[in-house]
Amino acid sequence: MAKFPKERLRRSMMFIPGNAPGMMRDAYIYGADSLMFDLEDSVSLLEKDTARMLVHTALKTIDYRGTELVVRVNPLDTAFGQQDIEAMVTAGIHVIRMPKTETAQDVRDTDAYIAEMEKKHGLEAGSTLMMAAIESPEGVYNAFDIAKASERLIGIALGAEDYCAAMKCRRTKEGTELTLARQTIVMAARAAGIDALDTVFSDVNDEAQLVYEANLVKALGFDGKSVINPRQIAPVHAVFAPTEKEIENAKRVIAAIKEAESRGSGVISMNGKMVDRPIVLRAERTIELALASGIIRESDLA
Repeated sequence: MAKFPKERLRRSMMFIPGNAPGMMRDAYIYGADSLMFDLEDSVSLLEKDTARMLVHTALKTIDYRGTELVVRVNPLDTAFGQQDIEAMVTAGIHVIRMPKTETAQDVRDTDAYIAEMEKKHGLEAGSTLMMAAIESPEGVYNAFDIAKASERLIGIALGAEDYCAAMKCRRTKEGTELTLARQTIVMAARAAGIDALDTVFSDVNDEAQLVYEANLVKALGFDGKSVINPRQIAPVHAVFAPTEKEIENAKRVIAAIKEAESRGSGVISMNGKMVDRPIVLRAERTIELALASGIIRESDLA
């Protein structure tokens, strides 16, 4: 099993209950960047084993057309965690998402067990990636250590409902109660060089508020947002799509890079000014988003 790329677009990650085979079968057609099969909160204790089997079978038999596949397992220290991880590793899951991550040791313990399962089943070491969901004050407090705890980690994500319950506060439309958690998580992700994913917005009928939240977290620096319904994918992608002005500026930067390369120069200049590395990285990200959003084509960059 070859390694799945750690770096890719994660504008949207759609939750799919692990006990809903009908949803699993067709999930890729909606165009989410990542699909996350849930074996934890959305599955009752009596259905845990059945859900694990259903997800394992889906991963082995359905062609998800290159979509990133994630599974939220039960915590490692529960009766189901180890079984979940072994089943998902052998099924070829791309990313295992840890729930309720509170310390770096939680990450290291899960990493070690994944490595054990890869070795046991003759799989390439490091082929299974990880994501950590941060859902408590302790997790937010330890976000920087969590983000750097494993080479497998591709991102950290905020779980707002459990976080708010632990903080003894309610979610509001303004999102003030999540400000510190969001800023801490995105800073930790950037410090570790991994992605930051925002929490779900549960009211599928309130698109205006979904768009508000997506714009808010985009401004904070998040890479994407978790969704629970296919109807939420397009609005989220639209928010994370670059503007025409941003695309045109990025094209000019890319053209300047190509011109410098043709001269064999390591110095990139545009309109008589030197272009530094942060500007180059921003331009490359803008073009990547524009291509993924269908706003431009590869031929437009020739």
